[in-house]
Amino acid sequence: MVNKINYRLKMLEQIGGLGESVPKLLLHSCCGPCSTAVLEELAKYFSVSIVYYNPNIYPFEEYRKRLENQIKVINEMPFTNKVDLIECEYDHNEFLKKVRGFEDEKEGGARCSLCFELRLEYTANEAKKRDYDFFTTTLSVSPHKNSAVLNILGEKVAKEYGVHFLYGDFKKAEGYKRSVMLAKELDLYRQNYCGCEFSVWEDK
Repeated sequence: MVNKINYRLKMLEQIGGLGESVPKLLLHSCCGPCSTAVLEELAKYFSVSIVYYNPNIYPFEEYRKRLENQIKVINEMPFTNKVDLIECEYDHNEFLKKVRGFEDEKEGGARCSLCFELRLEYTANEAKKRDYDFFTTTLSVSPHKNSAVLNILGEKVAKEYGVHFLYGDFKKAEGYKRSVMLAKELDLYRQNYCGCEFSVWEDK
């Protein structure tokens, strides 16, 4: 059965219920370019902390380059409400353990879903520990990421950790195009592969 839920509409309904409050949102971000349009929209309604948890990225030099561009976004873009960064320890072995046995899966398959789950679980756990009102991820801004899978995983993880998941399909409403435009304006590094060594090998 095809999942036809409009997750952007669900997000807008959640935002509409906020009233005059400015809740705290923990936003998992995969990279600077993907975060631009997402932050531009969400920082109108939330005080945002970015959790840069991406143990999938390989090699470490690539991880650092993407992190530096994430910091550049925070420092150079204007936001309605506060945006800051929570940098996380890089441990690529966490990712390798999570996807063991699925290394040969095609891009977009079970390996990617496990990677999404790993990062969403970490974000939800941090949101719980740090008393954030919501958590979500920038990943759905990419046309290469399945927003239904991401949102279903977000719902699942939210129940497990007892925190609120903010739905989203950030590629909609020209979100992806806006992120590309902002990345060009900020002269950001835009990577040419998803992040892990398996996606590098698949592209060759």
